[in-house]
Amino acid sequence: MTETPPYLRIADELRARIVDGGVVAGERLPSISELAEEYGYSGGVAQRAYGILIEENLVVARPGAGYFVQSQEAPNVLLRHQRVGPGRGSPVRAMLAEQGVEATRRTESATARADAAIAARLGIAVGDPVVHTGYVHLADGVPVQLSDSWEPMAVTGNSLIVLPEAGPHGGIGVADRMAVIGIEVGLPVERVSARQATRQEAQRLGVQPGAVVLAVERTHYDRASGRPVETADIVLLGSRWVVEYGSRPRPGNS
Repeated sequence: MTETPPYLRIADELRARIVDGGVVAGERLPSISELAEEYGYSGGVAQRAYGILIEENLVVARPGAGYFVQSQEAPNVLLRHQRVGPGRGSPVRAMLAEQGVEATRRTESATARADAAIAARLGIAVGDPVVHTGYVHLADGVPVQLSDSWEPMAVTGNSLIVLPEAGPHGGIGVADRMAVIGIEVGLPVERVSARQATRQEAQRLGVQPGAVVLAVERTHYDRASGRPVETADIVLLGSRWVVEYGSRPRPGNS
């Protein structure tokens, strides 16, 4: 019979402690060096054991702090309402407020040149000027979503909406801003995939590299011409959120 690898045995024992209630949600677990000393194996073996439990959403790694038991409460639902046209302001802020979550964000905008991938999504030439805006969205002070948005300067460059988060129309969302310059956007096209966080994403979200995230590639189009007017890469922390699309019917509404 093949012997169970050491990292799996360690993961099994730690899992049993968590499932049996020997350690509770939020409790700090042994460090890599402590675990290696306890079981008599290398730090690499201990790290692989924690990697298994992180994938199972039983353990969370916090950079600079260590490993902790992950809460098993049901994740919050991140409502992604499909909007047609303007009128509701920032969709992220609105959806978090609906769930009783205090929503804040950090933003930074700058002009840039479109690389090949962004140029293809926006239907422009490589090197064409765009406005790039980076966002960190926080729910009750905790980073939960990253966004990087690009808009062609050919669309917004000579208008009051050139900076998404500044000026008289800053911070109201893509649909409302585009309406200011006479562009009605239709339903955004979104492609969703699951993957591991990059090192940079993990640092911005306050998690270890390799944490599971949901990656959304979104593009808004001008309904009249079909021209792309904005594209974004959105990254959601998978251990905290599930994504729900559409709107549920409300009693009494026709």
